[in-house]
Amino acid sequence: MIASSLFLGAVGPWQIVVVVVLVLLLFGGKKIPELMRGLGSGIKEFKDASKDDSDKKASDKKE
Repeated sequence: MIASSLFLGAVGPWQIVVVVVLVLLLFGGKKIPELMRGLGSGIKEFKDASKDDSDKKASDKKE
């Protein structure tokens, strides 16, 4: 637990810049919007599935 909090505390602006530059080098500027769009749609589907699951549990408790 202590090791993870030390790691998270060590992330600064230079580390973020390095990660962004590496992502740009690996994927290129044209692929990043596609990747973000896919990530967004995946998150949306996950939220919808979670909501549907909680609705089913609520309807099961009513019966």
